[in-house]
Amino acid sequence: MLIYSSPLAALAALLCVLVIVSDLYARRVPNMWLLGALLFGAGILTITWVYGTGGPLWPALLGLLVGLVVFLPLHVFGWMGAGDVKFFAILGFLLGVTALLPIWIIASLIAGAHALLILLSRHGLAQAIPGWGATQNWFTNSAFGQRLAAARQGRQGLPYAAWLGMGALIVIFNPALMHW
Repeated sequence: MLIYSSPLAALAALLCVLVIVSDLYARRVPNMWLLGALLFGAGILTITWVYGTGGPLWPALLGLLVGLVVFLPLHVFGWMGAGDVKFFAILGFLLGVTALLPIWIIASLIAGAHALLILLSRHGLAQAIPGWGATQNWFTNSAFGQRLAAARQGRQGLPYAAWLGMGALIVIFNPALMHW
């Protein structure tokens, strides 16, 4: 069951899938996708409000504002990419302010597990698992590993937007998570 029986949830789910793939592959969140989702979502909300089948636009704007205000300081301090901040704000616009906390918690848990795996692979796992270093070298030197490095253009860090997308998908398909 979706949060909403509306096109906004479908739009958010589509955007999440696109962002997950893009952030995992190239560590990028394309602005055009975010702008398109914002404009399309605003159009949907406006049309449903005009025809009396939906509510006003202000709750979506509140979600956008809260999403932006919560993560913007993290970007200012250099702890988070601008794409992560914009994506979180768009999720607030499409899914509402009540979806933001569970999305953030789920994404942070996934990102924490990812960071732990990276630390273990760099400092402990490589020595504990026979052949781990050879596997890493094989992947880095493979054609896919080379394309991945070229697509990332030196961008490093955790793909937090991807984990936000995963959190949003979990919340979209499990709306009870918003009522705890």
